[in-house]
Amino acid sequence: MAGKDIIAPGATIGMLGGGQLGRMTALAAANLGYKVHVLTPEQDSPASQVCAATTIADYTDRAALEAFAASIDVVTYEFENVPVEAAEFLMERVPVRPGPEALRVAQDRLREKEFAANLGIGTAPFRAVGAADELASAIAAIGTPSVLKTRRMGYDGKGQTKILPGTNPDDAWAAIGGQPAILEGFVSFHMEISVIVARGLDGQTLCYPPVENRHVNHILDTTIVPAPIPPALVAEAEEIARKMAEALDLVGLLAVEMFVTEDGRVLMNEIAPRPHNSGHWTMDACVTSQFEQMVRAVCGLPLGSVERYGDAEMKNLIGDEAHDWLEILRDPAAKLHLYGKAEARPGRKMGHVNRIVRK
Repeated sequence: MAGKDIIAPGATIGMLGGGQLGRMTALAAANLGYKVHVLTPEQDSPASQVCAATTIADYTDRAALEAFAASIDVVTYEFENVPVEAAEFLMERVPVRPGPEALRVAQDRLREKEFAANLGIGTAPFRAVGAADELASAIAAIGTPSVLKTRRMGYDGKGQTKILPGTNPDDAWAAIGGQPAILEGFVSFHMEISVIVARGLDGQTLCYPPVENRHVNHILDTTIVPAPIPPALVAEAEEIARKMAEALDLVGLLAVEMFVTEDGRVLMNEIAPRPHNSGHWTMDACVTSQFEQMVRAVCGLPLGSVERYGDAEMKNLIGDEAHDWLEILRDPAAKLHLYGKAEARPGRKMGHVNRIVRK
């Protein structure tokens, strides 16, 4: 690793995206002596409240991107739906970590599945669906129940519809807005887990332990640390995450969501080349939080220890649940993290609470 590739403390990290992941990354960066400059189209974003500078602009605004690049030393992002073209434009001017290829794969569900399959990693059965008349044949191949998902921009249950026996393909196609899609076979799973892997400039990888994720209304509600799975499955899940990070030549963090099936297989579901909701527990239960690890990786610093202080549980605060902040603070075991969002809406992530069981 050449010294010129290391971004020393005192430098400015450019962050594409102004959400809570950017906010928590900016706070971690400040602890290591870095400044963060956020580019986001959102006014008063969670990240902008705690960072050194904010540019309010669309990700396709070339003049804004040019000025942004001139003010920073390295670029990263806190969500994967940044236009790939923006990352490529910036990469001609300043290091971009992770690189555009990680975005290209992560923001397209079909490309994700094909990428995993090419690496020999198991997934749910899937078929590409590019038009309404292709859906019926895809259903015939995959069977029911299955799930029709838009290839791009879906999250927290958005952009998808169930396919059951008797479902009219035309109705299902209309339900997702007639967009390019992927049909995925239903997986009878025992548990949903995720692994966050960090990869440095020198190729070193470190995995946080697999965690169990429990969802309510398609939104992550609780993360249990560690996931109650046998050591062989722990090793398999971590190897999947490492293999995908290395194949992407990723510098930064990669979160890999997986299913553990009833018969003990591990199947890749989705990836995200950024900090992840299921890693928030690391803020209070690990030597190095996922956010500090992100800063270390993209700046070319040595990766930090992923040793945990004990078992942990992370509970998301969705919508009005954030109004219970006073009661939460009365609990000496609770560590409260709020995101500075002005309005609590149903389904909106407003904060989270970490609780640790000491070893």
